[in-house]
Amino acid sequence: MSSDITIAVDAMGGDFGPSEIIPAIKYSVEKHEQLNIILVGKENLILEQLKKNNIKNNNRINISHASEIIGMDESPSQALRNKKESSMRIAIELVRDGNAKACVSAGNTGALMATSRFILKMLPGMDRPAICTTLPGKKDDTHILDLGANVDSSSEQLFQFAIMGAQLTSAVKNKDNPTIALLNIGEEEIKGNDRVKQAAKLLEESHLNYVGYIEADKLYSGDVDVIVCDGFVGNVAIKASEGVADFLLYHVKKEFKSNLYSKFAALIAIPVLKSLRYKIDPKQYNGASLLGLRGIVVKSHGGAKRISFARAIDEAIIEIKNNIPEKINKKLEQLIINR
Repeated sequence: MSSDITIAVDAMGGDFGPSEIIPAIKYSVEKHEQLNIILVGKENLILEQLKKNNIKNNNRINISHASEIIGMDESPSQALRNKKESSMRIAIELVRDGNAKACVSAGNTGALMATSRFILKMLPGMDRPAICTTLPGKKDDTHILDLGANVDSSSEQLFQFAIMGAQLTSAVKNKDNPTIALLNIGEEEIKGNDRVKQAAKLLEESHLNYVGYIEADKLYSGDVDVIVCDGFVGNVAIKASEGVADFLLYHVKKEFKSNLYSKFAALIAIPVLKSLRYKIDPKQYNGASLLGLRGIVVKSHGGAKRISFARAIDEAIIEIKNNIPEKINKKLEQLIINR
């Protein structure tokens, strides 16, 4: 692999578009000396933000014009069929054509998933891509997938998700045999639906380091390296976690403003509060991987601001350096194709 790392960035995606993405790019390029960025989107808007952020004649930042933008509420099928000149699609095509080694977008998740699957195609033996992200834990971080790409997954697909999550975790954590658990309504073998039970059987019969079921109250324990579930369950779990984080931060702020004594106590507790906010804010762990594709695509939170978006770029760099698609493909050959 060349020492240079080129990433295509959908500059028009998310709630803020170029106004937050361009500052994120500036931060990332300064942080990573090997990083080159192709900003994909409406050239006039990108140039306006480059000027605003005092980015001039930087040969590590280039522009690829795209005349269309996929809205956050657009149907994935409509976007795939009617937005062939969109910033998202062109960014993914740059990966397919070898002009970039990864795509990062904060755009419409469904459209990103559908377009990535159509343009990049799936790895051999893989049915569907899965969305994987990192959860903070008491002991260590945990990768969880799927988070919404597949709302109704078969036992075989859950098994595939486990392979993908294990390979990503192995590369990121430098662990040869990461532990894997299935998210379930109980830890007992009799609990769960037939698909989860059958997935457990497949995992038990494999050479993966499967440790059994885990319940939702252990999501942030850090007891396991990878948690596997279908997209419906995973998405509900993550959105509920985001809601709890917002709830806690809201009431902590409210209590500290309730009277003069609590305001004084807040001044003393500010360092602790900042640390707590950092640990429970989902945006601090921004950058969800679309695993199972023949290329690297990282989904940023739609509401991500500059530092949070830069974390998604960091995730793409990690996956490029570790050649995650190739590692997943090799493991798939061992555990599925030759099974």
